[in-house]
Amino acid sequence: MKLLLTSGGVTNPSIHAALERLLGKPVAECSALLIPTAQWGHPMCGPASVRGLVAAEPLWRHFSGLGWGSLGVLELTALPSIGAQRWVPWVEDADVLLVDGGDATYLCHWMRESGLADLLPSLAGKVWVGVSAGSMVLTPRIGNYFVEWAGAPDDRTLGVVDFSIFPHLDAFPTNTLAHAERWAADLGVPAYAIDEQTAIQVVDGTVEVLSEGNWTKLGS
Repeated sequence: MKLLLTSGGVTNPSIHAALERLLGKPVAECSALLIPTAQWGHPMCGPASVRGLVAAEPLWRHFSGLGWGSLGVLELTALPSIGAQRWVPWVEDADVLLVDGGDATYLCHWMRESGLADLLPSLAGKVWVGVSAGSMVLTPRIGNYFVEWAGAPDDRTLGVVDFSIFPHLDAFPTNTLAHAERWAADLGVPAYAIDEQTAIQVVDGTVEVLSEGNWTKLGS
């Protein structure tokens, strides 16, 4: 897949231009599937925030509210009960997966349980746009600092990319660069601390940081 890993979505012209390059056509001509699953695993999220995401309310104008040609919802917790013969064609027909934030370990669990994780290698032409946990789930580890789901066995995630992500840099009092440096010290992998104006693009193994804000590479 072609990856656009963000902290806060498609928040500026640089990230928007990158998204349309990856898609190969304007957002308004693209079919998107929205994955809200990570929200259910985080104590700060719930029915109201999922509704806002799905309804593309103003808070989500940089993500579900970008003006997609079509926008559907793919809830991963439902997939094991309906069978791959139904949901796999939905994914194959979409241009882009929009994967929202919440708890990355919960999202990782349901990506595996649903079968979506196993399907990813076959989706070479698709675009994955992650916000926060929707980006972090593709990394090897998120660090205990970001684990909020009580059912998480540890902080490991899918490892599709070989670096970790510290999102929302300077967006909260507990997300400063000093916090990010302490978080990165025990991960054992390279990491990026990124703010809401930054995205990490990964295509065919090539990593490129796109930013109109602040970011720092941490670790080796």
